[in-house]
Amino acid sequence: MAVYEYKGLDKAGKNAVGIVDADSPKAARLKLRKQGVFPTSVVEGKAGALRAAGKGTTSAPSSGGGLSVEVDFSKYFERIGVGDVAIATRQLSALIGAGIPLVESLGAVSEQVEKEKLRLVMREVKEKVNEGATLHKALAGYPKIFTNLYTNMVKAGEQAGALETVLDRLADYTESMVELRGKVVAAMTYPVIMMFVAMGVVGFLLTFVVPKITKIFDDMGADLPFITRFVVGISDFMQSFWWLLALVGAGALYGFRRWYASDKGRHRVDDLLLRIPIFGRMMSMVAISRFASTLATLMNSGVPLLSALGIVRNILGNVILQDVIEKAQEQVREGRALNRPLKESGRFPPMVIHMIAVGERTGDLAPMLERVSTSYESQVNRRLETLSSLLEPLMILIMGGVVFVIALAILLPMLNMNSLAR
Repeated sequence: MAVYEYKGLDKAGKNAVGIVDADSPKAARLKLRKQGVFPTSVVEGKAGALRAAGKGTTSAPSSGGGLSVEVDFSKYFERIGVGDVAIATRQLSALIGAGIPLVESLGAVSEQVEKEKLRLVMREVKEKVNEGATLHKALAGYPKIFTNLYTNMVKAGEQAGALETVLDRLADYTESMVELRGKVVAAMTYPVIMMFVAMGVVGFLLTFVVPKITKIFDDMGADLPFITRFVVGISDFMQSFWWLLALVGAGALYGFRRWYASDKGRHRVDDLLLRIPIFGRMMSMVAISRFASTLATLMNSGVPLLSALGIVRNILGNVILQDVIEKAQEQVREGRALNRPLKESGRFPPMVIHMIAVGERTGDLAPMLERVSTSYESQVNRRLETLSSLLEPLMILIMGGVVFVIALAILLPMLNMNSLAR
């Protein structure tokens, strides 16, 4: 067994140097990775290193000496987003397109990414590829970062010898999904914030303001109008049984999550979401755009239609549409055209069905799917802008209406008392 000197990085990204005993450089790298060290250089040790190593020992990685230990807790809270993967993919595509070997390209990308977790993952991928693994198999070891769609497209690119092109398409696809998700989130952020603000204001008024005003009316023996009694009743209930409201809310949330986790509950909720006026139509359009874009990207990358349908099914996020794609996959396997089962489901608009049918007849299914995706993405953008512009004044009106009712409940008794006094 030989002794090897190594240089590398520990899990915190700090420099680590030391010696390790192993049968070969490959075994040394594997041993170091198990210890949480990611080697950048492993060379057979010299005489001094052999004496320092002793018999069957492994020296602890050194990060600069002394007994001081630095713990970087930020890495435990670091999250690798889809945008980070898109940037790394774009960089890898550019490096491979420039004629740089894959292993060197992976090493360069690992030095350029910002997130420490992604940097360590890219280094591990580089080591696996350097040891003989294919890129898609190396990426498949990290399913939370590189999805099934991602690895299958990379596999198709490797088999077709067009890895650069596939990575470029992957980057385009990932960036477009990030952009679409960002637009949806941006459109819904303001209404959600307004809803929480309204709930906070109403809660404050009912809990602190209304009780004090009510006490004044009670002391004066004033006859309260119906709207005031109604608001006071709600205020008293919230003060006396706030714990019951919290308990019922938590129980309802827990029960709903348990029910939604069941097959029947998931189907009911997802079907209801697609039927909600305005919102259901928009959710359906987002799902169809994602379906068309993903299927076109996979087919352009060389993934067979049946395999592509299986991958697309898992990214739709709605079990009703997933069942439609699963049935379509089974019927395509039996020899039917894709447009037939999609039409029979009633979940895809006639325009989409017609364009898919034309694409199948002409042999240009992928370009037709790209047109569907582009068309629906533009429609989604327009609807999001319209929805956002409508929701903002609507939330203001609702919030103003609730505050107006509470204010009216407080002011009416005061007006009555003033009239009596005059």
